[in-house]
Amino acid sequence: MKEDEEESAALRMELSSLLCDLHLSSPLSEKPRPPLPPITELLSRLQEKLIGAADKPSEIGSLIGQVERLVQAAESDWLFSSGSGGWAELRAAYVSLIGALIGCAALPLCEDECSSPTAAAYQDVPSRAAAVSSALTVLLRKWEGEGAAGLLHAVAPPICVFAVTHFQDQVWTSSSSRAAARRLQEALLTAGRWTNSAHLLMGDEEKNGILGGVLDVLQPQLTKDSWQRCEAVKLVFAWTLLQVTRPSLSPHLLRLLPPALVLSDHYRPENCMLGVRCLHHIVLNAPAADLRQFNRAEVIYQALFKHLHTTEAAVIQLVLNCLLDLLPVLEKPPSSLGPSSSRRKPCRHDDVLRLVLTQMEAEHKVALRRVYASALPPFIDRMGVAVCRHLQRVERVLLGYLEVRDPPEETTRLKILEVLQKTSRAAWPRMEHRVDALLRRLLQLLVGVSSDSQLSDSVRRRLMDQSAACLRLMDACSHGRVRLLLQQVDGSCCSPEVIGCLATVTAMTER
Repeated sequence: MKEDEEESAALRMELSSLLCDLHLSSPLSEKPRPPLPPITELLSRLQEKLIGAADKPSEIGSLIGQVERLVQAAESDWLFSSGSGGWAELRAAYVSLIGALIGCAALPLCEDECSSPTAAAYQDVPSRAAAVSSALTVLLRKWEGEGAAGLLHAVAPPICVFAVTHFQDQVWTSSSSRAAARRLQEALLTAGRWTNSAHLLMGDEEKNGILGGVLDVLQPQLTKDSWQRCEAVKLVFAWTLLQVTRPSLSPHLLRLLPPALVLSDHYRPENCMLGVRCLHHIVLNAPAADLRQFNRAEVIYQALFKHLHTTEAAVIQLVLNCLLDLLPVLEKPPSSLGPSSSRRKPCRHDDVLRLVLTQMEAEHKVALRRVYASALPPFIDRMGVAVCRHLQRVERVLLGYLEVRDPPEETTRLKILEVLQKTSRAAWPRMEHRVDALLRRLLQLLVGVSSDSQLSDSVRRRLMDQSAACLRLMDACSHGRVRLLLQQVDGSCCSPEVIGCLATVTAMTER
């Protein structure tokens, strides 16, 4: 008991000393010692001092440290006493103080949309961010066990945005500032008894989330004209959006979709890719009815479709993946329509596949060829028999892509062989007239693969197995014609490996 009294007295003396240093109370020598000022008054004075020191770099670090020690020394009963002004005044005072603290580590703004601040401009940010994170962490730990839930929900959104800004590996952070920001995020979760970041944003039946508050903080900076002024805004928005899943995303769709569209429309590939990822997440987690409402799905489709003309492989891959999930929201896949359906006329699926095939024919970059080849099989699956409308283009792509090597994994040719198999199954009545050209190219592929020393045994085996599967399907489409042609192959012109592969084809088709 005596030790507790001594510790309490020591903390009160330290608090009084700090208040005196901050010119918020009378000197300690005065007798009798004056009572502590109301917490709202203290918070207001601290806010003024923090704002006043914004242009004095030499004072900011010391002032933030004093705020942290003051909070550490104070008792929770005093820190969260509502006083005569009530909870509303206390909540406003804390929001203002935390805003001032966060402002001490604000990122420099970009001068224009084409340039970013230099590394030197961010030089002081990590140390300030670490100090602010430490002070806020101490404050949140005082919140643990307190019943002021309304206060916490008021200050949690700006604290969350600040923590997310500074725990990412970016030019404005350091290892120490990232670690401090992560500790701050953990303290926020603990104070509010949230299990993780997604729970923090979305909440549950028993506990409210703060997604609306976070969007309130971000919204002024997410307009079409302002989002490029701060490098961190897009990253915080994307982090927030990607944490939110259905059904929590739908009520906020009106506020989440426009920034994602703005990001996807940017000329920089990294911003465009970030926007497309956000759009894809929205497509996956918003109800189809909400996406179709007010023509939202059509707007997303048009925003994505124009990116199919880009030459950035990473952008194309993200766009095609997103379109695969978006198109069923706009229309039924052609493969799901019956033969008598009046909707078998060309649709958006046809528009996308036609453009992809057209781009594939002229493409020579290896990275883009791999992306296109990998995206084609699911589109062929989606089209079903309607792929017959595109057989001429498909055939040209098959012939062209099977001819060109893609070492060491041969990703492109393996995917194209998969396309040939899917096309043969979906459009088998139309494949008989294309057997000659395709058979010739497959035989060339087998001969080339058997003698290619750069290929591993596993890749060579896969190529030959997939080619054999294509030959069997083409034989079925041509009513045994392939088997008859293979029997005429001169064995002296091929390696034993190729002859063995062809023998398995003819043997299986004969059975």
